[in-house]
Amino acid sequence: MQVNSALQTGLQGFQEAQSRINQAAQDISSQTVTDSTQDSIDTNDLTTSLVELKVAEHDAKANIKVIQTASDVLGSLLDISV
Repeated sequence: MQVNSALQTGLQGFQEAQSRINQAAQDISSQTVTDSTQDSIDTNDLTTSLVELKVAEHDAKANIKVIQTASDVLGSLLDISV
């Protein structure tokens, strides 16, 4: 059934996005300032991690919509067959 496939795809995509969110958050939290008088944070790494965090957030939201839509379709199919 294709609805089941959509649910699986949405769930897998959400889990991958969640993993990327966790990794980006870990990368951000590992940035430290070694000397308060100098700007020793690598802004390129920090910017990349922040962008990855936001992209992964959007991916997770999109996959949630896939899961919700597949669930709605499945519910409609069950209502029709009853």
